[in-house]
Amino acid sequence: MSAGHIILLNGSSSAGKTTLALMLQQILEAPYQHIALDQFRDGMPARYRGLNAPPGAPGASGLNVVPATLDGQPVTEVRFGAMGQRVLCGMRRAMAAFAQHGGNVIVDDLMLERAFLMDYLKAFDGLAVTFVGVRCPLHVANAREATRPGRFPGTAASHFHRVHEHCEYDVEVDTSMATPRQCAERVAQAAAAPSEAFARLKAKFGVG
Repeated sequence: MSAGHIILLNGSSSAGKTTLALMLQQILEAPYQHIALDQFRDGMPARYRGLNAPPGAPGASGLNVVPATLDGQPVTEVRFGAMGQRVLCGMRRAMAAFAQHGGNVIVDDLMLERAFLMDYLKAFDGLAVTFVGVRCPLHVANAREATRPGRFPGTAASHFHRVHEHCEYDVEVDTSMATPRQCAERVAQAAAAPSEAFARLKAKFGVG
């Protein structure tokens, strides 16, 4: 059985990753399974999904949504504790297993930490990965965030630049400058060509 192909979408909250993933599923001839961080977050026990949970509480060990400041402005940070980190490690290897068994995958995630990218490079070793940077201006992300239920103000701002800090991409799209279909067509074109970004990153960081 030949391995499947992975399209890895990385961008800030409200950058348009999920909309792009759904459009890619529509236009790509081969079936692609959409696997997103949000799906694994929602599968965590409720008590481990914290809202400003204090240290030692289950919410601080899982995924904790915490008010913070950045450049003097209030923001909302998403922090993963020990249990949350285990979920993320398992999530990446579940995605890899799907591809290893012949399934094509669209991954919808954000590289909140350098370590997240390093673990993706390890988990997806030997697989064909098209790495996609999904961007939009911060004011657009903020406006989208304000209209989405369950989103806390300042979430995108807290990691807007950080998610791209250590990344190199096969292709980048700006979801404020093109329609979802146009963005998807550009990603599909890149996915049809040999992918180089992960190989460059592995050489850069000495992973492998």
